[in-house]
Amino acid sequence: MTFALGQRWISDTESDLGLGTVVALDARTVTLMFAASEENRVYARNDAPVTRVTFNVGDVIDCQEGWSLKVEQVLEENSVFTYIGTREDSGEEGVALREIFLSNQIRFNKPQDKLFAGQIDRMDNFVLRYRALNNQYQQHKSPMRGLCGMRAGLIPHQLYIAHEVGRRHAPRVLLADEVGLGKTIEAGMIIHQQVLSGRAERILIVVPETLQHQWLVEMLRRFNLHFSVFDEERCVEAFAEADNPFETQQFVLCSLDFLRKSRKRFEQALDAEWDLLVVDEAHHLEWSVDNPSREYQVIEALSESTPGVLLLTATPEQLGRESHFARLRLLDSDRFYDYEAFVQEEAQYEPVADAVSALFSGHALADDAKNQIAELLSEQDVEPLFRILESDSDQAQQAAARQELIDNLMDRHGTGRVLFRNTRAAIKGFPVRNVHLMPMEIPQQYTTSMRVAGMIGGKMSPQARAMKMLYPEEIFQEFEGDDASWWQFDSRVNWLLEKIKAKRSDKILVIASRASTALQLEQALREREGIRATVFHEGMSILERDKAAAYFAQEEGGAQVLICSEIGSEGRNFQFASQLVMFDLPFNPDLLEQRIGRLDRIGQKQDIDIHVPYLKGTSQAILARWYHEGLNAFAETCPTGRAVYDEFAERLIALLASGEETGLDEIVAASAQMNKTLKAQLEQGRDRLLEMHSNGGERAQKIAEQIAATDGDTNLVTFALSLFDTVGLNQEDRGENALVVTPSEHMMVPSYPGLPYEGATITFDRDTALSREDMHLISWEHPMIQGGMDLLMSEGVGVSAVSLLKNKALPVGTILIELVYVVDAQAPKRSGISRFLPKTPIRMLMDSRGTDLSAQVDFESFNRQLSPVNRHLASKLVSSVQNDIHRLISASEIPVVEHVAAIRTQAQQEMQHSLNGELERLQALKAVNPNIRDEEIAALEQQIVALNGYISEAQYQLDSLRLIVVAHN
Repeated sequence: MTFALGQRWISDTESDLGLGTVVALDARTVTLMFAASEENRVYARNDAPVTRVTFNVGDVIDCQEGWSLKVEQVLEENSVFTYIGTREDSGEEGVALREIFLSNQIRFNKPQDKLFAGQIDRMDNFVLRYRALNNQYQQHKSPMRGLCGMRAGLIPHQLYIAHEVGRRHAPRVLLADEVGLGKTIEAGMIIHQQVLSGRAERILIVVPETLQHQWLVEMLRRFNLHFSVFDEERCVEAFAEADNPFETQQFVLCSLDFLRKSRKRFEQALDAEWDLLVVDEAHHLEWSVDNPSREYQVIEALSESTPGVLLLTATPEQLGRESHFARLRLLDSDRFYDYEAFVQEEAQYEPVADAVSALFSGHALADDAKNQIAELLSEQDVEPLFRILESDSDQAQQAAARQELIDNLMDRHGTGRVLFRNTRAAIKGFPVRNVHLMPMEIPQQYTTSMRVAGMIGGKMSPQARAMKMLYPEEIFQEFEGDDASWWQFDSRVNWLLEKIKAKRSDKILVIASRASTALQLEQALREREGIRATVFHEGMSILERDKAAAYFAQEEGGAQVLICSEIGSEGRNFQFASQLVMFDLPFNPDLLEQRIGRLDRIGQKQDIDIHVPYLKGTSQAILARWYHEGLNAFAETCPTGRAVYDEFAERLIALLASGEETGLDEIVAASAQMNKTLKAQLEQGRDRLLEMHSNGGERAQKIAEQIAATDGDTNLVTFALSLFDTVGLNQEDRGENALVVTPSEHMMVPSYPGLPYEGATITFDRDTALSREDMHLISWEHPMIQGGMDLLMSEGVGVSAVSLLKNKALPVGTILIELVYVVDAQAPKRSGISRFLPKTPIRMLMDSRGTDLSAQVDFESFNRQLSPVNRHLASKLVSSVQNDIHRLISASEIPVVEHVAAIRTQAQQEMQHSLNGELERLQALKAVNPNIRDEEIAALEQQIVALNGYISEAQYQLDSLRLIVVAHN
């Protein structure tokens, strides 16, 4: 290929990029700039998948400045063309237009060239291509885009928050749901929507080190989002590719400690320009007016330079109001600038909550309530609504009036736009926890080894000694060596074996602190009783953990018992099980809650049994009693646990280190009292208005119902199987709603998007995917479907075809042409164009007289009447009617232009209605609620102007065509 600066080329594989310009050359590569879509591509010179753009005499071409030229002469100088001709607008002759000034929006509609050249595709490929175009269009237009494809239960409050926040420009919010309500899933759904809509291309997630793996797994398993974990080793590796390692990946996950400890890495992360920052466990960021912590300063700097910010935190007031204010400050320091002013403002939310509660009740409003609402909202706005509530209007009208009043109150008062919090009390639907504490005799072997350990462990710190004494099996192992089998005599193991045998039909989850304990317990179960068990710990790869979880989830022939280590179980939900055994106890109330949270989650169908076997007269007994009587942490969620622990940790550690119970009664009583006081304060501080706003009520229910209605879409199953067949993937039915899909030697491309090299087990059923984490949940949003449809388009699959129609009512040899045009506005993805004008297919069915029959003849029913033709016969048929095909394509141009004009108008109206409505609402709210950010309004105004331009420039091109010839035999 001969390249020269200024030449115009189009991409063979990415036709939607528009017209490209050669902007740089060297000995091996050529760089093309595609101005219409704001993209650059670098290709190898000898193997670039591009086609040179040349026009001939008689063609009409567009200039970047908006005028058109009818070409009369083509000159070439230094491999660059200049077109000479007449300007169509002014009639001026002899006008020169150098190719560098050609419009970037010029399109090339040439499926007919393939047809005439004999490159005729199979009929079923043409059908698949048309269905892909239709399905892509439907998915882009869906208001639920980004929420249907995740592997998660359809839980209304989660979907409501994600739907509310995920569609915003650069959302800056605090997600503060109580434990077990799914903050990580909400964040993932928001991220997924932002990515699909193009609003966020670069994302940084910052979490405590212990949660890195959990986030990595959750983002990959639930949302098919591949994050890269960055630590010092990864940064050193990435330095070979770029000066700033954070610029080598789009989606990055790292620990807060990593950024805090290295100023260099922190500054690189700061310079890397992110679209969205996500921070988990934000309540650990300590702040005071005079002395913000280093961790807080790191996140503050990142949040100031990043447009979108999601903070995930425990219940806001759990750590005090000042700490809560500090987190809101990270979201909007202009709005939350003064702590005292914030406290005063919060006090004013109470009457709003009362007014909303009165409306929610559905009863007639008392005069006091009406006066209160009229004070909060302007009188002229509420009077008409009050009249509807007091009249004999039908229930639907009354419900709409109530909802409008509630929406206005919620919108205009409180921190509802920046803060979302759901509580278990407000959500309901959680299982009952049945607690079984079982004191057991301590074996003589443990007593001896612990006494010796106590004698020689004098130099240990109290904390280290306390930790050691909690695990007598480890102490025994140290003295007796690796061959020692503590599990042959441990009374907890004997009890566990009997419990498992008694619960043969139940799945049992066992959690131990250490991976070594988990492995030895599995050995004990296998060797002593032949019980099917599997382990799950941090030393295993993600694939090994998936296999273990799948073996446990399997109903027939699966493991009855799964034994997890503390860290190994993070982020996994085993809510199909209801039996939890704590073989030992963690040293931290948060970890205890995390353990129970493996089973006690929203969506758990059964009450759960929590079994706590412990050895009498040991540190285990002390800790079990403190958790049970001091915190009631086994029976109920304990949002106050950490605060109580911090208060009593020193005294508790001393008892655990000694194993003596002297003084335990006093600590337990004081802990219980403090716990009760803190819980009462939390209850009193509950922001009822916020809870009402966060769970979404009936609207949340409707979102869940809408998404549930798309589950089990038979159209998706049919399409996916045809797609896999066409690309050349092997498919094997595994039963249980599962298919195994693997690459084959005869694939259309070397690797298939979203499919691992070793293949994947897939299901189309949400419930199956939720219980089997080794399976991919296939939806319209899954990379295997999205990538497959993109592949069909870029590889030109099904662009031209020939079919036979056996119909005795029509003369033999009668021809019809089926044409599929695509309307497309070339615009950056982040502009939001796909919401209003995604690629839109227009199907036309032209008879031999040039009449479009598509309105009368449905695609699917017509397609069932057609038969395929072999390529040799198809080429002959095309040759014999080539002039007719040209004539009918020309005849289709007039009606298609009308269709395009109607599509543009419709898109403009939808965009104006949607975005202007949102803009007016935000501007009205800005006057009364300072939570509306100026940049959010400015971004919306700019988006409307930009989209107006992009939609009015929308072009059409012929995407594919099929010749249909009538035959009788």
